[in-house]
Amino acid sequence: MPAQLKPSEIVRRLNEHVIGQEDAKRTLAVAVYAHFRRMTANAAVDSVELTKSNILLIGPTGTGKTLLCETLARILDLPFVTADATSLAQTQYVGDEIEAILHRLVDRANGDLARAQRGIVFVDEVDKLKAIGGQSRATSGESVQHALLKIMEGAPVKLKDGRLIDTTQILFICGGAFVGLDHILTKTHTFGFISTAAGDDQKILERLNARVKPTDLLEFGLIPEFAGRLPVVTRLHELSEELLVRILTEPKNAIYRQFRAMLAADGVELVVEPAVFHQMAELAIEYKAGARSLRGIFEEMMTDVMYAVPDHPEIRRVVIRSLFEPAEIGRAAESAAKNT
Repeated sequence: MPAQLKPSEIVRRLNEHVIGQEDAKRTLAVAVYAHFRRMTANAAVDSVELTKSNILLIGPTGTGKTLLCETLARILDLPFVTADATSLAQTQYVGDEIEAILHRLVDRANGDLARAQRGIVFVDEVDKLKAIGGQSRATSGESVQHALLKIMEGAPVKLKDGRLIDTTQILFICGGAFVGLDHILTKTHTFGFISTAAGDDQKILERLNARVKPTDLLEFGLIPEFAGRLPVVTRLHELSEELLVRILTEPKNAIYRQFRAMLAADGVELVVEPAVFHQMAELAIEYKAGARSLRGIFEEMMTDVMYAVPDHPEIRRVVIRSLFEPAEIGRAAESAAKNT
């Protein structure tokens, strides 16, 4: 991690690619900064060993959990892999699957074991690992939690090529929707009055009542040891229509910017009216998939345009005024004159 990347700088660079989720960005930035400071301190000081703090991201699908982690790894120039907890729970060979995850991390580091040992592993859908009544322990999500424990706290793992990878300094970020957790929070959080200035009181209450305690995770179905390996917990919230519109247009690699760049390479200007982005956002909310569905909606809208442009070099401008109406095609003046 570059020495100059303070938490504020990490957040600033995350803002270039991820819209919204300000609290989650700040929490992640501080946790990652502290993680690498611990590594530096452990290398410099023999008398005190500073242990790492893995992270849990809680939020509905399509709110940016994976994007945040991918962007974070890119900013820090670290190898990064994702894993699906659901897939781990569906195999009898959990140890082999975990070894495969770490092997992919080494591959992302181009075989550099030392660099891989400073990487990031994102394990999604850990909320699906809670115990289900009637399952035997060997095939339950609980057994996967136990299998993940060892590598999350730090242990040497033997790879198929015979090398050992030490997971002590690998940062594990877990994510999940945790459907039903809000109901648990409603029952367990009883903060109702705090003696503060009136302007601050509501904000403090909201923050306390939204805070996820270890006991909430235990009631949800995580085992105490697993929840204990995830001391840093932050929540991502549903994306509003306004945020979805911004996601379509503002990030450096926004889907609108990508299509504008593709068509510009053929000398074609793409213009999408503001109302269209709001129509897309409304559809995404209706699909209940968050930002994840935006690309598919945009791709479908552009299908006819992308089909027509290569066959008609005279096209110079495409304007889309509604998601439900054909695009307006503007052709070069000389071509139009020939056709009249």
